[in-house]
Amino acid sequence: MANIKSQIKRIKTNAKRAERNKAVKSELRTRVKTAVRATGTADASEAMRAAVKRLDKAASKGVIHKNQAARRKSRLMKRVNAAA
Repeated sequence: MANIKSQIKRIKTNAKRAERNKAVKSELRTRVKTAVRATGTADASEAMRAAVKRLDKAASKGVIHKNQAARRKSRLMKRVNAAA
């Protein structure tokens, strides 16, 4: 454990951020999986919109890189359009 006060604080904030990032990434995976499963059904567009929204939000918060969000949206669109 660190002895320096600022380092102790940094460890705590890093732990909080890691916890938040983990939750956001888990949510992303869930939304994308739901959108893929919903292809060809009535709620496909709604699930798609939710997945894209979560990807954009994660990118704006800095949880994932903006290019990663763009790539994942692109791949998701391809999968959904191919199935439809």
